[in-house]
Amino acid sequence: MKKNTLLTIFIVILSTLGGIMHRTMSRKSPTPASDGGKPIFGTLFTDHMFIMDWNEHSGWHNHRIDTYRPFSVDPASLHMHYGQEIFEGMKAFFTDDQNIVLFRPHDHLHRFNMSAHIMSMPAIDVEITLEWLKKLIAVDRIWVPQEKGQSLYIRPTMIATETTINLKPSSQYTFFIILSPVCSFYDKGFNPISIMATDTYTRSSVGGVGMAKTGGNYAASMRAQVEAHKAGYAQVLWLDPVERRYVEEVGTMNVFFVIDNVLVTPALTNTILSGITRRTVLEIAKKWNMPTDERRISIDEVVNAITSGKLTEAFGTGTAVGIAPIGNLSYQNNEYQINGNETGPIAHKIYNELMNIQQGKTCDNAWIESIV
Repeated sequence: MKKNTLLTIFIVILSTLGGIMHRTMSRKSPTPASDGGKPIFGTLFTDHMFIMDWNEHSGWHNHRIDTYRPFSVDPASLHMHYGQEIFEGMKAFFTDDQNIVLFRPHDHLHRFNMSAHIMSMPAIDVEITLEWLKKLIAVDRIWVPQEKGQSLYIRPTMIATETTINLKPSSQYTFFIILSPVCSFYDKGFNPISIMATDTYTRSSVGGVGMAKTGGNYAASMRAQVEAHKAGYAQVLWLDPVERRYVEEVGTMNVFFVIDNVLVTPALTNTILSGITRRTVLEIAKKWNMPTDERRISIDEVVNAITSGKLTEAFGTGTAVGIAPIGNLSYQNNEYQINGNETGPIAHKIYNELMNIQQGKTCDNAWIESIV
């Protein structure tokens, strides 16, 4: 064997060992919320992960719980070049009786399969995957925060792993689930955010993949989000991709408006993600006999309703944040304040109800499922 080849092999081995050592040394023991820990969203991960593989001959196989670690993937893997990947976001919560529950896990995993269908990827078996998720959480139980408002964020993901740069659906996939303890978004109070409507950029296209939770949708939103942040706004209010007129989403959330005491939200289209929290809010409102309306709503209608006093509240909904009240809207260089830039009573009431449901404080709750 040539000297240069031996040197190359030696360097690769050292590099691999160095990466493993760095990862091991940089991993921290869990800091449960009961000990005063305040985990920052998406930056701390538990000790284990679930993985399974798929190919055309065996289907899903090699199910396993493994140590959280970096993947080794070929540089020519399809997901790196053509974006064939999907993910989901869901949460687990500690209840007052020291149980751990999942919030609407079947709905989340069925939505994952909807994303898989849109992206020409294989479906997962929802029941089998859910059982493995429960096993994973049981293994890393110590990582589940116990303070009010905190939770264990769950990120199921599928990536195309066939080694080719030929544009086509992959013949191989890897599915994995990682877990991340997260604190409440509202440690400093349940306060409204400011948003900026854009009629320059769009987050998805008609007939595209806007309904899928795929990375390309989120990457495409970053340019407008950066501009909004520079201008002092927390999120972008997205308008439809054809007329740039009808409201669709706010940031990565669905959006609601209270107009004439009716809870209004954009009707779902193939450019709007079907949010699980959105669905929950609508079902809560109907349980309370609060009028709801899913329809097209233009930015002009929103602006006119604010200025006339008919629009009294606005808020976003999503898994990560739950409920995000909106206090200020910018559109075409004009500012519109909602409810005196204060969180409204309906947003407060829905937020509290959602928290009670997720933490198992309501009776006969069909939306939560114990991990044991």
